[in-house]
Amino acid sequence: MDFIVTIIPILLLIGLGFFSRKIDILKSNDERVFSAYVYHFALPSLFLVNLAERAFTVETIKFMFVGVIPVFVAISIIFLLHLIFKFSKNHYYLLILSTIFGSLSFFGIPFIMFAFPAQGEQLATLSSASISPVSVTLSITILELYKLEKSSIAEGLKIVVKKLSKNPLIISILSGISLSLIGVKIPAPISSFLHMLGGTTSTVAIFMLGVFLYGKKYTNKVKAFKLSLLRIVFLPLIALITTILFHLSDIERTILVLMHSMPVAISMIVLSERYDFYKETIASLILVSSLGAGVYLNLWLYLLNRLSLV
Repeated sequence: MDFIVTIIPILLLIGLGFFSRKIDILKSNDERVFSAYVYHFALPSLFLVNLAERAFTVETIKFMFVGVIPVFVAISIIFLLHLIFKFSKNHYYLLILSTIFGSLSFFGIPFIMFAFPAQGEQLATLSSASISPVSVTLSITILELYKLEKSSIAEGLKIVVKKLSKNPLIISILSGISLSLIGVKIPAPISSFLHMLGGTTSTVAIFMLGVFLYGKKYTNKVKAFKLSLLRIVFLPLIALITTILFHLSDIERTILVLMHSMPVAISMIVLSERYDFYKETIASLILVSSLGAGVYLNLWLYLLNRLSLV
């Protein structure tokens, strides 16, 4: 496939968002408006309608199950390294969050839609619908444990459950799956509306990234680059091995490897500020992984192609 097809639209959208801040068309914190739109309207619509209109066969469930496995394998490996090398608890948390909290919805779905226009959207949505709830749940749990100090773990977990019960992405995922399983068909006008709203996800999300990147304070770039290798190399390699072991089809294998390669989630900067967790390092990590994504994601595509996996 022509890799330029995936690089150029993404770089142009990021550049346009960045330039809009540079010339003061948009102001500081305007990215929160775009983020709120994508988070509360566009993405939930995309998840809801795609999952509701998807038949959940054995193969579909297998694909979603295999997609989650690399997350738990990566956490297990990091935990073993923590036991062996005795690095600090906070550094242990940083390694896990840098690995599992990827931008599957805001970056992954748009990238897959650019790379595979014909069949990418539904598989990207399915993989995000299975991986995102797990990674978000684990990430918020870790940040609550980091924040706990003298509070009980039970109290921290209660907060996590309360937050997740109000998460629009998780609500839309569960709603879409439920509608599919009980056989409820969304009326055509509502389906068209949801497809139109969900279809704006890729453009707005990537544009928002450019707006977000402007004017931030970036330090610890070397450390951020090292941490970014967890998502550039470590996690996708685990995903590649896992998909081979479970004999997924070529397109399924490719999309899962790519989704596990996506840059660190933009929302991580909001969480890092809220929990006072490595704020400057996280900002630099998002910068490095996001700007490098146009190159390393296409290197993964090229590698998979050379290995005759696509």
